[in-house]
Amino acid sequence: MLFLFHFTTPHLFFLIATMMEVLVPKKKKTKKPGARVLHLPRYHVILFDDNDHSYDYVIEMLMQIFRHSRERAFMMACEVDAAGRVIVDTTTKDRAELKRDQIHAYGADWRIPRCKGSMSATIEPAEDCEE
Repeated sequence: MLFLFHFTTPHLFFLIATMMEVLVPKKKKTKKPGARVLHLPRYHVILFDDNDHSYDYVIEMLMQIFRHSRERAFMMACEVDAAGRVIVDTTTKDRAELKRDQIHAYGADWRIPRCKGSMSATIEPAEDCEE
């Protein structure tokens, strides 16, 4: 059975407005005046140089663990070789600890027979980091 309703223009606008309130609720502001935004502390993951791992090993590890591009991984390998250490990531403490542990678990460099294990890494607080 088909019902036809006759709506005048004001009634139609009221009906549409009512439906819009039901379908698209108004956003409520949850932010209180003067509320502060809290930021999680950031931590650097630091990779240390040694003479028991090849450039290829470092590049492959950084690409696999951190998903760095080959170019970025190569630049980090050059920096760790020249400076003795390089920041490979800046992130939350939990993720930094995970990434450090992944570096330690990555294993020995099969290209160098004297290599006995993974590279060394640590985490440290990132002071006023803009990354």
